[in-house]
Amino acid sequence: MADTGTSKSWERCMGNWLIVPKGTSLARRTRTRRAAQYVRMSRELQRYSIKNQLAAIASYEANTLTIVRTYADEGRSGLRIKGRPGLIELIDDVQSGQADFDHILVYDVSRWGRFQDVDESAYYEFLCKRSGVQVEYCAELFKNDRTFVSGIAKSLKRGMAAEWSRELSVKVHAGHCRVVSLGYRVGAPVGYGLRRLMVDESEHPKGFLEKGQFKALQSDRVRLQPGSGEEAAVVRIIFDQFVNDRKSYSDIRRQLNDAGIANHNGRPWTDGMIPTILANENYIGKTIYNRTSRRLGQKLVKNPDHAWVRGAAAIEPIVDPSIFARAQKLLAERRVEIPEDEMLVRLRLTLRRRGKLNSHIINTTLGLNHVSSYVKHFGSLRKAYALIGYKSPRDCDWIDTREHWASEQARHATELAEVLRNDLGLRPELAPDGIGVDVEGRRVVSFLVARRLARRGEDHAAQWKAYRRQISSGLLAVMRLDAANREIEDYALLPASLRSGRYVWLASGSLRRHRGALYRERGALFAAIKATLAKTNRADPTSSASPKKQSKPGRPKAKGFGGRRSRCGDTKSLR
Repeated sequence: MADTGTSKSWERCMGNWLIVPKGTSLARRTRTRRAAQYVRMSRELQRYSIKNQLAAIASYEANTLTIVRTYADEGRSGLRIKGRPGLIELIDDVQSGQADFDHILVYDVSRWGRFQDVDESAYYEFLCKRSGVQVEYCAELFKNDRTFVSGIAKSLKRGMAAEWSRELSVKVHAGHCRVVSLGYRVGAPVGYGLRRLMVDESEHPKGFLEKGQFKALQSDRVRLQPGSGEEAAVVRIIFDQFVNDRKSYSDIRRQLNDAGIANHNGRPWTDGMIPTILANENYIGKTIYNRTSRRLGQKLVKNPDHAWVRGAAAIEPIVDPSIFARAQKLLAERRVEIPEDEMLVRLRLTLRRRGKLNSHIINTTLGLNHVSSYVKHFGSLRKAYALIGYKSPRDCDWIDTREHWASEQARHATELAEVLRNDLGLRPELAPDGIGVDVEGRRVVSFLVARRLARRGEDHAAQWKAYRRQISSGLLAVMRLDAANREIEDYALLPASLRSGRYVWLASGSLRRHRGALYRERGALFAAIKATLAKTNRADPTSSASPKKQSKPGRPKAKGFGGRRSRCGDTKSLR
């Protein structure tokens, strides 16, 4: 009987074990003790690198949590969430219910963000908490357990992180101002006819810096140097035509382009470049700093003249100071401030005469401000049009959805970087423009969005257009949109040897001509990119390129654009 009683008791216990308690979520139980890790580093010289953060997180509760996902923002500032695709993707996964983890591991409060509004940092943590995901700060002394003490500690840490950014911004700005006052250059871009010379702390030259290059040591400094003699002659001719001949910006720009003279970027000149050169004090031997500023990730603002920092005798003058002073006087006379009401009145009169409005009409009509002026005063051309009761026939839906597709490009680039890191063992980084992936400083893939153009009639083949952004290297992964330009229809992978240009045009039958391939799913696209990069990595990196064909003696290769021979040295052709 004892055996029978024991058997019945055992059966009752087994029956109870098979009963799932009311309110228990099996899906939630399957992801318990699973964690994702978020790491961020704003610059390479930072103390806590990505590897250090990963090592510290790995040792945090290593026996109780399993890390299943990694979200990373490399080279991203923590002042704002904009431009941090890793954190954006993390919060999107948590809110959408796609997260297969219950914990988020972060090195410390500052890695979550140095938001200037501490409530913003708390808000993003609250979004995760509301979705049942707990945020843990691994290197902090307090436990994020929702107690009064942890709340006070987090508020103090968030305030300290924000204050650290403010103090650092003030110190960096003061240091830049002092460096400029000593005659050195701060900032990378330079104007036409100027070059950046890197010198050590003893003023010994170390070499010229090309576009996109920066000094490697903090003790090094950068001085400005005049460019070639031909470039200096072009600068003097621009000032002479503007001051003595009273030529307009368009006339000067047209003569430069007709002479085959490229600007400092190797491209044709535009009207806006001429006044920029005429107002550049570098040409009279001065360095200028703090003309504009963008403090702590805020909007770019123009500073008043008395806030500018000048370094005298920093460069050998290219233009005579008297000619430069006369040019500044003419620039001031050409700039006439018109009230906003008057700007709208003139725009309305132009609409009545021309019957329509667009950027070309506004820029070519005498008495009207430039399009950029209307955008600055009213926010956009469409807002200015609305104030005068005009609706443009142009389809502006693409402009309204630009931010959405920019985030999609960043999301695709982030996911591809994670795939390349895990599957190929590469060390990919997100490109500075946020739409591509770099490996060892070289662009390997760029994501473009191609909108489908409206076609008249059913007989016309579908056509897509994507803005290329001067990208000239790496694969092009083009996201082709559907007929409504609302969803991604498919993906086209194009080779790096595609002919350069501002736009990429794709039609139904043009992939074979471009030597591209079409993929319906994102996974298939990533697999093709992996295969291409793996094949490239297997090739011998030390193999020398095929020797270039030598040009015939006595016939130098022509330079310039548009297929015309450059006549940069022939400055008489501009007169």
